[in-house]
Amino acid sequence: MQTEQVAQKMKVVIGLGKTGLSCARYLASRNEKFKVLDTRKNPPGLQQLKAECPGVELELGEFNAQTLNNAAQLIVSPGVDQKIPVIQNAIRQGVSVTGDVDIFARSIAAPIIAITGSNAKSTVTTLVGEMAKTEGIDVAVAGNIGLPVLDLLQQPASSLYVIELSSFQLETTTKLAAEVATLLNLSLDHMDRYSTMEEYREAKLRIFQGCQQAVINDDDLLCQPELPANVRQWHFSLVENSAAEFSLLNLDDGQYLGFNKQPLMSVREMKIAGKHNVANALAALAVGHAVGFSIDAMTTTLKSFSGLPHRCQWVADRNGVDWYNDSKGTNVGACIAAVNGLGGDLGKGKIILLAGGQGKGADFSPLAYPLSTYVKLAILFGEDAALIDQAVNGSVMTIIVSSLEEAVSIADKKADKGDVVLLSPACASFDMFNNYEERGEAFVHHVGELH
Repeated sequence: MQTEQVAQKMKVVIGLGKTGLSCARYLASRNEKFKVLDTRKNPPGLQQLKAECPGVELELGEFNAQTLNNAAQLIVSPGVDQKIPVIQNAIRQGVSVTGDVDIFARSIAAPIIAITGSNAKSTVTTLVGEMAKTEGIDVAVAGNIGLPVLDLLQQPASSLYVIELSSFQLETTTKLAAEVATLLNLSLDHMDRYSTMEEYREAKLRIFQGCQQAVINDDDLLCQPELPANVRQWHFSLVENSAAEFSLLNLDDGQYLGFNKQPLMSVREMKIAGKHNVANALAALAVGHAVGFSIDAMTTTLKSFSGLPHRCQWVADRNGVDWYNDSKGTNVGACIAAVNGLGGDLGKGKIILLAGGQGKGADFSPLAYPLSTYVKLAILFGEDAALIDQAVNGSVMTIIVSSLEEAVSIADKKADKGDVVLLSPACASFDMFNNYEERGEAFVHHVGELH
């Protein structure tokens, strides 16, 4: 009788959306019986699920404890917090939890490069993928950057997988065993999900579980895991005299990306701007070197890579003022990186910063010092504009406006030749936009409409 009950148990996908849909697609391709749960009555991907998996069992609305307790396994989407009591209760009853990344890692034979960080993970993931292509490797790039990893299993197998992972994805990841893993940087983010910075860090550090090689940021103590002695480590740093294999070199004719204190290429040859992007380049070089990419292939890629949309993306030059779209800067750390990165090249007080939105419970006070150094005016908008204004506490001149369009208009009037206008919101976009992409596109549109 007990065996019969086990046989009737189904796997349960919790949370639809892009990842949940890919999990359902994967289970259906294996003819497995499963249910899909979502608290939303009309979650994204619902119509596509019904079209691709006709007859699939759906439970929409408040989670049913009995469904979870009787599940063969819970496959939890990144947007769903495992700390929800009904999920915790099912775990206590012995129901196992997994996620799409673990399922993917068990299903492939090729090596995985796994990349996480509070900021820049999409840039470094893309860079490493482009380096692999230049090297002539059959590579697939997926994960938090766009394509859900399980959708890769519907495609011909690749020789190498480069995967961007968020802390939410890593919460359900236990068997990744990446060939190379890296945590690029760590700053306060998602404090609406994590109770402490240490809890957030612990989620990020899961990326190193079972890895063969690790790439370590020597400039960020929070990114340095305790690793077994058999894990090969490669280090990167912006500090010239550091012991890192990949570091920034200051030579007579300028700054260079270096390997073991030998120059590889001039920073001036890179298309992506700012000190934060120098760190990204060094990280990508370290990751690529770990898996055997040639220096030539990597530097060739760095000379042609122009960056990603919404990530410190150059938009326009208006009357000698450069405009940059960093709408992907959805947390305080990202905003600081952009301000310091551009400000270090420009000098003091040359940036007009556009910031604001939903702060996700963040502490904005770390913005005060970089803004006081490099920003001459902060134009604040959105739900938490007043909180940012309060946190920077007079360290920089501020104006609070009611819309992004108004922010762009005022920035245009206040900017002088040689200045930079930077949209780097330090916040999520959901108070005014559907996502950061829509916010960035609105910014580009408003800049284009200026007369």
